[in-house]
Formats: sequence, structure tokens, C-alpha cells
Amino acid sequence: MRAGKVRYIGSSTFPASLIVEGQWVAEKRGRERFVCEQPPYSILVRGVEQDVLPTCLRHGMGVIPWSPLAGGWLTGRYRKDAHLPETHRAQRIPARYDMSLPGNQLKLDAADALARLAEEAGMTLIELALAIVLSHPAVTAPIIGPRTMEQLESQLGAAEVTLSDELLDRIDEIVPPGVTLNRVDAGWQNPALEPGARRRR
Repeated sequence: MRAGKVRYIGSSTFPASLIVEGQWVAEKRGRERFVCEQPPYSILVRGVEQDVLPTCLRHGMGVIPWSPLAGGWLTGRYRKDAHLPETHRAQRIPARYDMSLPGNQLKLDAADALARLAEEAGMTLIELALAIVLSHPAVTAPIIGPRTMEQLESQLGAAEVTLSDELLDRIDEIVPPGVTLNRVDAGWQNPALEPGARRRR
């Protein structure tokens, strides 16, 4: 998309190869280059750590990730011993919330373990979740989406949180770097992985 002379890549994650190709084409044609990427990124959706975030860092592109709380999964409401919330979002995109799906069961396990880790570290899960996104060197600023003043206030404290190496290692044990627990949370789906493409038709 384009706004004046500033270009950004839209709200789905494009592979690093397309980001590099966009930079190359802009340079070859003497055009303004993409300056920002807007991928989904959270502790539960870490696929962009594999190549997108390093590529943006290398090319000096800003990164403003959306859904750092993983669509509500990292707010503390999703716990194994609690009644799971019923939301409009879950009705609109059931593939991200349907607990019969293995990827969502993995998210519930991880969210529960992360909530216990946050409590042990003396912070809220919201603060932990936002702090890890903020701490990545490629991230300019996450996009937060509070609907109420209470939600906003629960998120602002994350700016003051510093995660120790030990805490980061423990987060990585729960969800390894570069891993997205449920494929549908990754945003853009590569057409090269669709059945027709896989079968070379």
C-alpha cells in the first residue's frame, strides 16, 4: 500500500524473499522502497523470527506487529482450569479458537504455562507478552488494541518491563523461537503450500 511516499507491506506476513524482492525492484526502478512490515507476532506466533524479522532488521525496515496478545490468548483469560471465554472473535474466526483443533490445544497449554511463569516473575501475562515483542531488536512498536481504559492501563506497564536472559530462556522452552503453534494464526498463507501447488499441477 502507499501513503504519500511511504510504503508499507500490509497486515499479513509476507515471506522474507518477497520483502527482499520488493527492496530490489524499488532500487532497480529508482522508486521509493518499502519501509515497514506489519506481521502478526506474539509469543504464540513466532514464525516471523525465522526470517522476516532478521530481513527487516538487515534492510532497515520498521516492524509494527499486530496481535501481540495473540487475539486474547495472552491476556490471562485462557487457563486450563478456567471456563474458556466465548467471544465474537471466536465466532468469526473459529479456526483460531476451536478447542477441538490440536493447534489451539497447544496454545492453551502454552498460555497456561506462560501465565504461571509471569506470576512467578512478578508480572502479569499481558506485561510478559508485550515485553517480549517490544524486546526484539527488529520491532519498532507493537500495535495494541485496547477497547477500554482498563485494558489500556493493563498494557502500559509493559514498556517498563525488562526480561532477564533466564526468563527469556524459559519462555523459549514453552514456545521455541520461530515456532507458530497454530498455522492459521500466521496471517498470509503461502499459495505454494496449497494442495494443487504441492502436487505440481
